[in-house]
Amino acid sequence: MNNGTKVQINDRSVETAGLPSDYKEAVAEFIWNSFDAKAKTVSIEFDTKNPIGNLSSFKIKDDGEGIVHQTLSNTFGAFLDSEKRERSYQRSSYTHGRKGKGRFSFEAFASKAKWDTTYSDDGSNLSFKIEIDSSTKDYFDASVPTVTKNKTGTEVTFTNIHSISSAELSSDEFLNFLKYEFGWFLYLNRQNEFSICINGEALKYEDVMADTETVSEQFEDSEKKLQKFRITYVRWENKIGDKFYFYFLNSKKYESGKVLTSFNNKADEFYHSVYVESDYFDQFTLATKKEKDAVALIGRSQSDKAFRELSKYLSELLAKKRKEFVRANSERIISRFESEGVMPHFDKNKYDEARREDFEEVVKELYSVEPKIFIDLGKEQKQTFLGLLNLVLDSDERENVMSIIDNVVKLSKEERSTLANILRKTTLQRIIRTIKLIEQRYEVVEILRSLVFDLKNFSTERDHIQDVVQNNYWLFGEQYNLVSADKSFEEALSEYLYIIDDKRKEKEKYKISHPDRLRRPDIFMCRKRTVDDPRDVESDIEENIIVELKTPTVKIGMDQFRQVQDYLNVVVSEDRFNGATRKWKFFVVGNEITKELYQQCEGYKDKGKRYLAYQVDKYEVYVLTWDDLFRSFEIRHKFVSEKLEFDKEAIREELDLQGIDFSKIGADALAHKASHK
Repeated sequence: MNNGTKVQINDRSVETAGLPSDYKEAVAEFIWNSFDAKAKTVSIEFDTKNPIGNLSSFKIKDDGEGIVHQTLSNTFGAFLDSEKRERSYQRSSYTHGRKGKGRFSFEAFASKAKWDTTYSDDGSNLSFKIEIDSSTKDYFDASVPTVTKNKTGTEVTFTNIHSISSAELSSDEFLNFLKYEFGWFLYLNRQNEFSICINGEALKYEDVMADTETVSEQFEDSEKKLQKFRITYVRWENKIGDKFYFYFLNSKKYESGKVLTSFNNKADEFYHSVYVESDYFDQFTLATKKEKDAVALIGRSQSDKAFRELSKYLSELLAKKRKEFVRANSERIISRFESEGVMPHFDKNKYDEARREDFEEVVKELYSVEPKIFIDLGKEQKQTFLGLLNLVLDSDERENVMSIIDNVVKLSKEERSTLANILRKTTLQRIIRTIKLIEQRYEVVEILRSLVFDLKNFSTERDHIQDVVQNNYWLFGEQYNLVSADKSFEEALSEYLYIIDDKRKEKEKYKISHPDRLRRPDIFMCRKRTVDDPRDVESDIEENIIVELKTPTVKIGMDQFRQVQDYLNVVVSEDRFNGATRKWKFFVVGNEITKELYQQCEGYKDKGKRYLAYQVDKYEVYVLTWDDLFRSFEIRHKFVSEKLEFDKEAIREELDLQGIDFSKIGADALAHKASHK
């Protein structure tokens, strides 16, 4: 070794030169130095067998050109004035190897560094060593080159390690750092089989690249010559620690310049980079406005026609990619809102399913146009905004959605126009869905009408009528949840507890002791949504209904009425189900009502409740005919029916055209058709 050569400081000392303080960045500097030396493979080697993870040393070696001894004064001897300033790969905020700082980065994790390097000179390979100690880093020691049979390359050994362990060099944090720092470079050079190896295992960077595409385009420059460009788009899985740029690389993949993309201020997780490779950039300077004219005399700048055409193409390409990403991501936004617990509540019935579908479609479209409408909001703000959006969409004031959004985020004229079109489109979709829903309901009513009137001699309570009603329980109200159909009280009440508990617990088997516990009500429905208590304005009541359906040929008389009273008695006997905050309604439905039972109903007219046959405290029994039920449906849907001009006769004619015959087979077919509406 020599006695030491003094480093020539260009403009400031090594101590204040802004060397990396993080070991990850420091290691990256050495890796970049290797690739700058035309290495194809860079290896990091360290001992992982130490039980406490301490490192005595570790190495970074490459198969590059090595360090030429004659140039030491311009490399190791010229701090902040490296000869590589014009030939270095770059990509992030770091200026890799361009100012001769990389070789001093080791002090972030070690006290000493030794280079064993081999280079080629006049047909022979020569090797020598260089040593630097962090305590005297203003000096470096270099040995005299000797002829060797070794291949060209450099091995740097770090000793007196501090601040890092083998566990940190093996950690996901370090590996992910390398993936995001070098993944783009390895990807662009994949045909040349460039790689980074950690203890012999190649770094697998593909998992941080969520989407990639490479295309080739050509544009005519100002001199009417066609220029070819290889364009690589990368969307990263996570943030890359840098802003989003278009990178312009020359024929050696050295960076000639970079320009920010237009999506740096979007809050949509669209993490992207675009790399453009071309020999066009060999004589290219990304000039300021003042420099453009001067640069144009000696080379190309962004004022050149080809670059302008390229820039336009890149902007359109990236806009398309972002639109595809946001659209795909919008499909996941609903799931994310549900997991956060900020979605409005929708009941489990066909009408609410249509409302939910409409709401989700609008939310996804809004997210596609401007994700930050939702992303920038906190949990409570999201919940409030989504709830308000749902209320407005469910009214005739859909146009006010624009005003609501304007209070959340300021939209451009183009974004407002796009959102207005979306609201018009979703309004039409909602109308179509509503029409289809109501059409289906009218068809179910007509089918049920045929079963209980036209086919009454063939329709049975369990095989036909119950099957239709349990699949279309909106007949008794949109607000109810179906608890059970044709199950014993024990089973039904177990299901009831499961539903009113928001299905948070496991379904428990509920045991009751009443002698009628095995009786089977046809339909048992409950309403979890509470209603006002007329006796206490500050209280709510939970409402439940039980429905007993009778075969069309059976008249509803006192025997059937008492059967429903038996159901009532089962509920009354169970303390768990007859608290003051629960209300129970019992319905019995058939084709005809006996005179005796009709007179009993007349006795309850003063209660102001149609079809009421019995009432005590919070228990009510109602008796009604199928015609009463159908009339109630028509009254509830009268406005919509008239507005949408439904033709009920057309529905009946359609059933006739389908060849529904008046027999047991015809009843089976109709029941099956209505059950699947």
